Amino acid sequence: MRIKALPTQLVNQIAAGEVVERPASVVKELLENCIDAGADQVEIDIEQGGMRLIKIRDNGHGVDKEDLALALSRHATSKIANLKDLEHVSSMGFRGEALPSISSVSRLTLVSRAEGADCAWLVSADGTEKNFDPQPDSHPQGTTVMVRDLFYNTPARRKFLKTEKTEFSHIEKLVKKMALGHFAIGFKLTHNQREVLSFKPADDLLQQQKRVAGVCGSAFLENCLQIDFEASGLHLGGWVGLPTFSRSQQDLQFFYVNGRLVRDKLVAHAVKQAYQDVLYHGRHPVFVLYLSLEPHLVDVNAHPTKLEVRFREGRLAHDFIFKALHRSLAEQRPGQSPSSVSQVVEFAPEVSESEATVEKPFIATPPLASAKQSTLPMTVAEEISAYSALYPKTEVNEQAPSPAAEIVEQAANEYPPLGFALAHIHSIYILAETKNGAVLVDAHAAHERITYERMKEQYHSGKVMMQPLLLPLKIVVSENEAELVEQEQVFFEQLGFELTRSGPETVILRATPALLAREDMDSLIKDLLADLLANGMTSRVQEKSNEILATMACHSAVRAKRKLTINEMNALLRDMEKTERIGQCNHGRPTWVELSHQDLDNFFMRGR
Repeated sequence: MRIKALPTQLVNQIAAGEVVERPASVVKELLENCIDAGADQVEIDIEQGGMRLIKIRDNGHGVDKEDLALALSRHATSKIANLKDLEHVSSMGFRGEALPSISSVSRLTLVSRAEGADCAWLVSADGTEKNFDPQPDSHPQGTTVMVRDLFYNTPARRKFLKTEKTEFSHIEKLVKKMALGHFAIGFKLTHNQREVLSFKPADDLLQQQKRVAGVCGSAFLENCLQIDFEASGLHLGGWVGLPTFSRSQQDLQFFYVNGRLVRDKLVAHAVKQAYQDVLYHGRHPVFVLYLSLEPHLVDVNAHPTKLEVRFREGRLAHDFIFKALHRSLAEQRPGQSPSSVSQVVEFAPEVSESEATVEKPFIATPPLASAKQSTLPMTVAEEISAYSALYPKTEVNEQAPSPAAEIVEQAANEYPPLGFALAHIHSIYILAETKNGAVLVDAHAAHERITYERMKEQYHSGKVMMQPLLLPLKIVVSENEAELVEQEQVFFEQLGFELTRSGPETVILRATPALLAREDMDSLIKDLLADLLANGMTSRVQEKSNEILATMACHSAVRAKRKLTINEMNALLRDMEKTERIGQCNHGRPTWVELSHQDLDNFFMRGR
């Protein structure tokens, strides 16, 4: 057959196949036009899940009568004019495909009144881009687009649609996502003449938080950190959930780039890396984040539906997002209210975390930073002297079961965030009295995180301190494991082990990292060698150094059933207050929980 040009309507229907998957796709395209039109109020009326009617009205600047025909034609737009504009796109839409594509698979009517015009004008379209006959209308300033009988002329496409309830649920989710990305715009959504959503313009932080709570639930705001980071022309703001407030699904993850909701692999990887050692396995973090950067630094023309973007400086964007989130989670300590934490941090992505300048919010707690941290804290008992110097009134007679008398003497505002230890329940959990109630701490999990964070700091700074053993330890291993020790002597020294091969299936341990307790080095070395053999001594092992350090920290942490003294428990509490990411152990499990006065009263129905 000879080559021939396709009919205009068929061309538009082909284009519709890329951008109009279901009614929600139509709503997305039309809402983006409303945003670009400068509207501050948008009304969305849906009937039968969008299959019968999609009607969207805005109060934007409208379309001139002379431009109505162009608005319904392919590749006609006011948003770009040349290649330079395409490389600096700041609008939500810019291709000029949406309206003609939608009109080719539906019965579309467009009514618009431009600012200062005497009246509005109405046109209908069928995707042929012909026979436009504008008619006057009494519509106020702005634009209304009515899309009726979606896919009426493409029945094969209509068969793929789901039930009315399912299709509307997609529309509702979309409107919520749009509302999160554009606080300055009010949104009203109705379905079959019943109001479903109503968001007023959110001009201040309180109203924005109210909108976030309306979309993500009030529990989200109660368990999140508000962040504000800026560096190298990039700005990241919004809310990130605490690791303990995770989900089994990725349903509360919203990431916006210059106001556009995206699902980007680079962003997803940066977020995953930031949460990697504080999130329980199989769980997903929650966040509402906004990344702003110069339009020329991001290509929004990488996907037909514009759900994916391409960063010009991918590594820069990745490192910035990772370090912003990583630092936010690290800075959350006991005594802070998650919903009120706001950090403004300025750093260059190339700078290490230890060099970053962090501006912390003021917290009315004792000056924990003045306590000197032990140089070689092999056990929690080594922190007792530092703790005693800071809190001299809490010196406890080990014969006494509780420091209650000393606590009573303290003024209320002298309580440390995690309070003072009262008991070691079942030799597992520390019970402490706080200003606001009581705290329960998993001693093993908390000590594991403390040790892990110290080991990471020493390892990545190249200053792992070694503690010689009084007597060298002979360990029987497999031949492959013995060969690994012989070949990778430098690597083990970097971890803090003086480990040498002494026979076909034996190794000698002469020194260990000073941070580790020396209770069961035989098992630790065997587990470490097994992990290294399983992964192979490649760059991947170096990249997974944190996992190796986490294994070492787990082995050295305070074991359950080991009874701690009051001083040891208090020392551990003070260490927790100084440690980053202390809310979770290395496996993502919580390390402590708080029971407020109200919680305790509710248990016994006091005040009812």
